[in-house]
Amino acid sequence: MGAPTDSPESFEINGSLEDQNIESAPEKDTRSSAFKSLGFLDRYLALWILLAMIIGVLLGNFVDGIERTLHQGKFVGVSLPIAIGLLIMMYPILCKVQYEVLHLAFSKNELWVQVAFSVFVNWIVAPFLMLGLAWAFLPDKSELRTGLILVGLGRCIAMVLIWNGLAAGDSNYCAILVVINSILQIALFAPLAVLFINVISDTDEFEVSYPAVATNVAVFLGIPLGAAVLTRYLIRHFAGPSRYEIFIKWLSPWSLIGLLYTILILFASQGRQVIHQIVSVVRVAAPLTVYFIVIFVATLAVTNRLGFGYKLSVTQSFTAASNNFELAIAVAVATFGPDSDQALASTVGPLIEVPVLIGLVYLVRFIGKRWNWRD
Repeated sequence: MGAPTDSPESFEINGSLEDQNIESAPEKDTRSSAFKSLGFLDRYLALWILLAMIIGVLLGNFVDGIERTLHQGKFVGVSLPIAIGLLIMMYPILCKVQYEVLHLAFSKNELWVQVAFSVFVNWIVAPFLMLGLAWAFLPDKSELRTGLILVGLGRCIAMVLIWNGLAAGDSNYCAILVVINSILQIALFAPLAVLFINVISDTDEFEVSYPAVATNVAVFLGIPLGAAVLTRYLIRHFAGPSRYEIFIKWLSPWSLIGLLYTILILFASQGRQVIHQIVSVVRVAAPLTVYFIVIFVATLAVTNRLGFGYKLSVTQSFTAASNNFELAIAVAVATFGPDSDQALASTVGPLIEVPVLIGLVYLVRFIGKRWNWRD
């Protein structure tokens, strides 16, 4: 966390893609200092998320017509209030990325090794793990199983930036992985969904178009990414780097405000369905919980063994464990309907992911400090 240095000369790939000076200050604990620098909203984020979830469920169950109201407006297949929250959530984080020096990273062989590892985990290990867990926990519920498979195939392009930032991961490398996963998502989501659902699961029920997936990715990554690049260039060019850092300090809390708003709206829009189908929710929650923990811990252990360093290991692990719930929900709703079990299963995804990954943020910070894990 903390404000990055804007000098291209300080940009490194060995151990981390972010600016750092490990040799001159070996005693510095980046996890501890980062946590101490967190603002009031960041430090108690777990509490705010819990309150947002509770308030959302209460609104969904006790305010008549709120679900219908929230779903009246649609933006690329996603509820308009949720779409607004996602865009607000991503923009401030993407403004922190040092786009002007990212090209230096691609001249390093180490980056390509990191990217190859991430692609393998995200597009082979994680989807097949979710497929296996879906069959193990839901052998008699093909509809719920299909929803889980969609969640597993949607690689994260939004919340991973928040989890990675809170855990003091490498924001520049995380941005690179988000862009790469977005491109791969356009190419691979639809064919893999057909393979996993229609072929392997032998359920001839899935049909989705490439334009639907591409539009979703382009909107929820393209709009905030384009705005962030333009903002960074204009303010740094006309007002200077120091003014840009002031702007970033003002802007930063809006990513978490957007997250809390999105969670509240999501729970409010699905709160009644979650409560009334609690048995199905619990059955879907079990494999999801196992999935998030197993893929995160396994990736963290492997990256530690490979000597990736704390920042890059954290980024790899949260990228592997996070999922593009907005795409999974949009595809499930568009294909099977908003009241389908497939849509319910995809909706449960973020309801489990958010508290579990918040817990993993605290866990990896504890591990990093306990092991004195440096870059």
